Amino acid sequence: MARVITDECVKCGTCASNCPVGAITEGDAKFNIDKDTCIDCGACEADCPSGAIKAE
Repeated sequence: MARVITDECVKCGTCASNCPVGAITEGDAKFNIDKDTCIDCGACEADCPSGAIKAE
C-alpha cells in the first residue's frame, strides 16, 4: 500500500528530499507519490510538517 499526499500539502519538499527511493515528485498544486515506486516505508509521512501524507 502506497502513501498519498493530500491537499494539505504546502509544497515544502521535505518529503521528496527524504524519500529513499525517489518516489515523490513536485506537481502543480502539491507533491505526488508514484505508487509503483513507493515502498511504503513511512519516512515521508513521519517527516511531513503539515501532516499531509497518509496511508492509502
